[in-house]
Amino acid sequence: MQRATILRTTIASILLSLSASAAPPPYAAQVSRDAREAFDHYVQLSESRSHQEIASGKNFLSVDAKPPQDRKKNYAALKRGEVIVLPTQSCDPKNCPEPPGALIHDWTAVVFIPGVTLSQALATLQDYNRSAEIYSPQVLRSRLLSKNGDDFHVYLRLQQKRILTVIFDTEYDIHYESLDAIHAVSTSHSTRVAEIEDAGTTQEHSLAPADDHGFLWRLNSYWRFYQSDGGLYIQCNAISLTRDVPASLRWIPGRFIENIQRESLTLTLTATRQALLRQFHDPNLGQAGKR
Repeated sequence: MQRATILRTTIASILLSLSASAAPPPYAAQVSRDAREAFDHYVQLSESRSHQEIASGKNFLSVDAKPPQDRKKNYAALKRGEVIVLPTQSCDPKNCPEPPGALIHDWTAVVFIPGVTLSQALATLQDYNRSAEIYSPQVLRSRLLSKNGDDFHVYLRLQQKRILTVIFDTEYDIHYESLDAIHAVSTSHSTRVAEIEDAGTTQEHSLAPADDHGFLWRLNSYWRFYQSDGGLYIQCNAISLTRDVPASLRWIPGRFIENIQRESLTLTLTATRQALLRQFHDPNLGQAGKR
């Protein structure tokens, strides 16, 4: 316990001292063309694999791909209200080496919400003007910028809070597709990610790409919805691109970096579950469709 406290304090001191400089921080780095191309390649492979899964009708949820005993335990945990989060590997590392100066994070989470239907969940999640209300404090502001059928263009102001608090203005192209009466999917691609300096003050401004800290460069998310067992299963796969750990901080355990991504996804699905339960859950309801 004492070592963990010392570690957190030391990391905080280093990061805070680096971020306090008025000049561009020494660990600022612009995302390189090679890193962008590596991320795009990884995303292409991930989306291809996802399309194949959906077309086959097998393993719609990630837990379905587990051995029978693990699958049984996972479904029991979901029914207890737990969020299951697992790392995803969409590409063999031999074919997808780490992008230079950057890291690709790929995590998948699943949650179950009893007494909620597919149509109810989609109506709530597509109300993007309410996203800040649902996902606070991760989402500080939200706004639907445009809508054309099942296509949405959305603005979100994000907050990452882990030792340092970092604010981003982000925009996304989001597409929804209904597969049948009980299955649906959505795809979200970030089209803009800008780190905000002095957020909430009269000095607020976006950092130039060459001056940002590289805490977040890209963020895609892939959602699956499955109505069954008297409720709704929701799965979210998040793939993000960040800068690599600076050389001066390479001694920080890798799991510390990974946990930021894992906890963010856990918070997202927990907030989704809580919002839908508050709005729709009927404890006396036997089947979600009987409303």
